[in-house]
Amino acid sequence: MEEFYRIRRLPPYVFEQVNRAKAAARNAGADIIDLGMGNPDLPTPPHVIEKLKETLGKPRTDRYSASKGIVGLRRAQAAYYERRFGVKLNPETQIVATLGSKEGFANVAQAITSPGDVVLVPNPSYPIHAFGFLMAGGVVRSVPAEPTPELFSALEKAIIHSIPKPIAMIACYPSNPTAYVASLDFYKDLVAFAKKHEIFILSDLAYAELYFDGVPPPSVLQVPGAIDVTVEFTSMSKTFSMAGWRMGFAVGNERIIAALTRVKSYLDYGAFTPVQVAATAALNGPQDCIKEMRDTYRKRRDVLVETFGRAGWDIPPPAASMFAWAPLPEKFREVGSMQFATLMVEKSGVVVSPGVAFGEHGEGFVRIAMVENEQRIRQAARNIRRFLETGVESLHNVVPLANRR
Repeated sequence: MEEFYRIRRLPPYVFEQVNRAKAAARNAGADIIDLGMGNPDLPTPPHVIEKLKETLGKPRTDRYSASKGIVGLRRAQAAYYERRFGVKLNPETQIVATLGSKEGFANVAQAITSPGDVVLVPNPSYPIHAFGFLMAGGVVRSVPAEPTPELFSALEKAIIHSIPKPIAMIACYPSNPTAYVASLDFYKDLVAFAKKHEIFILSDLAYAELYFDGVPPPSVLQVPGAIDVTVEFTSMSKTFSMAGWRMGFAVGNERIIAALTRVKSYLDYGAFTPVQVAATAALNGPQDCIKEMRDTYRKRRDVLVETFGRAGWDIPPPAASMFAWAPLPEKFREVGSMQFATLMVEKSGVVVSPGVAFGEHGEGFVRIAMVENEQRIRQAARNIRRFLETGVESLHNVVPLANRR
């Protein structure tokens, strides 16, 4: 029987091979250090949890909630943007709450995409940036992920050679998976480009508060006039370690926000009201927990770079995000990222994400998530050192597999 249309547009699940190896190792009793999924291990701040408890069971809180987000939550997000970026937003027309930024991206694709519409997507990039539009019937054209002049050359070429003309381009800085960071000057050029060619910018700013070198990443909405062409997605998953709470936002251009809000009104009733109230408390409450979170990830980054380097694997220190984007160790580069990640699980008990999972231009890299404490990262480095010292030539089937490519 023929596969369903949207399912045909999705490739096989790229993490399946690594997940199988992880499950097999765990079933055999191995101690697995999972640095694969960007799943925050830090606790949600106590005042947020207390607000959730306080709200549970109150009159009307168990009923359907507002799909676009309760008024207080949207006002809190507007206050955050003004406080953090100096950007003023109308909570009624320029903000909608989402069930995490991932859901927001998927549904904005449904809202604005006609069959065959072209969207420009960085490669490598977080999978929903491409597959949200593929599932909506769109066509994805890859452009470089790094915010350099070469990106604009590629964008210009894509505009010229794409039929029909692209409707939107994705920006994600700090980037998942590469940890690239964009400057405000870059965003000024990006907005000028979007206006010149009359296309939208869809910006993923999920890692806005996870930076390590003292310079907070900007929002593209800080560029004067950017709101004419831009919608930006943020998330509470990393900033407040609320990944499982599923709370995020889309803000910016009123036309796109209205379209997203309308689509969502048919698909969901919004997050559980006590979760929205607790999220409001997170945004309006004490922000020292954000600095503590940032300091924790900075220490983990430093330990990761130092200990993996001593183990024989040089990792470029990321300036932001919770990920390190690591080139494969030299003697494993012919193996490929998928096979390398599988071997890592089997031979060292350490899980990383193969770069090819984020697009074909991610080949040659793996993404390492800093979601274990410093002691576990040091243990991972010790395991990896033993693995790297064995050498690819001593691992059965690896070289033949590589040579058959």
